[in-house]
Amino acid sequence: MKLYSLKFIMLAICTSLLFVQCADDDDNGNVIEQANCDDGIMNGDEEGVDCGGSCEPCVGNLDFSGTFMQEDIMGRPGVNTVFSGSDNVKNDFNSSIVSDRASFQPTFEATLEAYHDVYGDALGVELDYETNILGLDAPTFTTVLAQFDALQVAPEGTTTYFDGTNALTGRTLGDDVIDISLTLMFGGTTGTRFDGNNGTPQLTSDGVGPGDRDFTLPFPYMESPVE
Repeated sequence: MKLYSLKFIMLAICTSLLFVQCADDDDNGNVIEQANCDDGIMNGDEEGVDCGGSCEPCVGNLDFSGTFMQEDIMGRPGVNTVFSGSDNVKNDFNSSIVSDRASFQPTFEATLEAYHDVYGDALGVELDYETNILGLDAPTFTTVLAQFDALQVAPEGTTTYFDGTNALTGRTLGDDVIDISLTLMFGGTTGTRFDGNNGTPQLTSDGVGPGDRDFTLPFPYMESPVE
């Protein structure tokens, strides 16, 4: 009887050894994880946590050696897109340096006048650009557009794209940049030359407002949902 019990115990031990499992302590379900650039771990060929090696360079360890090409210098929305007139001019403008931008002024002015010609032809009248609400004639206006395609900042003044008095000193979230730009192009000395009234076409607005966004509220500038 004792011999039988001993054999049974040995058989049970041997059998249990066949089903022994190894456990880990990383709670990942035994999944083999590949190193990547957003796993929060310094692994692979990284030189820091998720940076260096085949990932983005680590801050403070950037390599600016070699030759770089400027791709885009647009500062104010749509200036190059609206006034360049062609993809070639647009690309040349984007890759230009500040001192060379004046060379684009004639193209910008010709494009501005061409827009007026097109709308004039549609109306059956001769239509030319008229000095705008900032007092800028066509050569001056397009010089500003070509040479100063950057969003200026007025540290001691009013920050606005245009508020009726101050112009191009920056922009606030509530500034309707497109409407202001169209007004400078087609509004004439009063800003209302072609505003859709008195039989004129609506050329001073895109007709798109801020919708339900209130920029005095925190991001995303919308009221809390109503229960």
